Amino acid sequence: MKTADQTLPLIYESAFREAVAQADIAVSITDRQANILYVNPAFERVTGYSAVEALGRNPSILSAKTTPRALYAELWQRIGSGQSWKGRLVNRRKDGSEYLAELLIIPVSNTLGQIQNYLGIHRDVTELHRLECRVNNQKALIESVIDSAPLAIALLDGEDCVVLDNLEYQRLTAELGMTEPARLILDAVRIDLGYRLGPARDGALAFSDLEIRIDPLGGRAPRWLSCTGTWVKRLDEEADAFFGPKGNLYLLLIIKEITRQKAQHEQARLAALQALMAEENRIEALREGFLAALYQMEGPLNMLASVVTMQTRRDQHDPMTAALTSVLAAGRQALETLRQAIPDPLPEALTPVNVNALLREVLDLSTGRLLAAGVTVNWQPQAVLARVRGYPNRLRALFKALIDNAIESMNTKGWQTRELTLTTLQLVGPPNSIEVCIGDTGPGIAPDLRLKVFEPFFTTKPRHAGTGLAIAQQIVTDHGGTLAIDPGATGGCRVRVILPEQAEGETE
Repeated sequence: MKTADQTLPLIYESAFREAVAQADIAVSITDRQANILYVNPAFERVTGYSAVEALGRNPSILSAKTTPRALYAELWQRIGSGQSWKGRLVNRRKDGSEYLAELLIIPVSNTLGQIQNYLGIHRDVTELHRLECRVNNQKALIESVIDSAPLAIALLDGEDCVVLDNLEYQRLTAELGMTEPARLILDAVRIDLGYRLGPARDGALAFSDLEIRIDPLGGRAPRWLSCTGTWVKRLDEEADAFFGPKGNLYLLLIIKEITRQKAQHEQARLAALQALMAEENRIEALREGFLAALYQMEGPLNMLASVVTMQTRRDQHDPMTAALTSVLAAGRQALETLRQAIPDPLPEALTPVNVNALLREVLDLSTGRLLAAGVTVNWQPQAVLARVRGYPNRLRALFKALIDNAIESMNTKGWQTRELTLTTLQLVGPPNSIEVCIGDTGPGIAPDLRLKVFEPFFTTKPRHAGTGLAIAQQIVTDHGGTLAIDPGATGGCRVRVILPEQAEGETE
């Protein structure tokens, strides 16, 4: 009689044999010389050879004779040294049809560590291979189409990091001289949309055909891009998401270069703007002339008013008193008439303003003066700026006045270094604001005059009186900002203008 300890291994052995026999994967066992000793029913189904036909024969009966010899050499080198080998071979069934087999060969050693048998497990992966090839071919075709498209395309994750792009996007990256322009582009998009993208769901548009402006460094012309963003979902590849599919939303960013079209439009707009600014300058010159006249006349009239007051106290019935009173009244009437004749500034609406664009326009309009004075321009804008809420024409007048002053200060006979530097920077608050610095390499302004130059009709230039800097100060104040001469500037003058950023979600 067998004991329980003797019966248990027999049960396990019987269970193992049945498991192998019923397995839906081809299993074979050979001796050390690779003669087949055992095959399971799945082997018969896959190869077409019955167990009787396979036993005693070499597995080479399955070879389609197309597998490279080097692969067989590697196979035997590994299993001969006691290591398992896994790979794919082209096999041929008994009926002559070929299939791709994924094969695992495991050396089986005895208790002394000597190889006794080889266990072979293989399955037909022909359809899987076809599917892999189809996926790879489709991937290659899609990449070819995307790379040949005249559009820059980038796929961004939730952290605005690019996980996929095309050749046109890489070209744009190189031209802009930036590591990752997609982030900058999205910053500009969010600014234009008031920091509100479209609903974040698979297939939904985040934004469409939005035109944005990027200002590169080094005096290069601005770039205009038309951008569209679409939300796409990427399924989670982790095992724990198999029964409950999860995924992350990505943003597909499509960028079309429209700089050439915009440049043509900007040329026409700049010509119209030049005419508008000429009219504004004419009006401003009239205003300045009238204001100067008022300023000059008010002094003597104030003195005359004092004389009339004193004369009246002495003898109000004196004919001289009546004559002086009449002259004073006539003078005041003339002042009022002159004041009524001062033309009003051209009306304009409060609107979101791109400071980089305004400065660039003023530079373009000042090109003639800059060239005539031999001034070089060092243009250092922040590539993308938040908007300020203001009056565009008044802000243009502000920057033009400051640039004109800088040019005039350097346009002195014998002055060698003539460089105008303009920088823009977004300052993080609160409150958030935009800083504009306009610097020149002229003689500068003495410390005791840095506040006085903003007074009406004060000037450091001989034979010149005006209200330019006083008006500039007023424009900045009306926009809730500050204007000051930087005391830290060396070798010239630097004016700092700080304007508050348009509040998030603020509308016109």
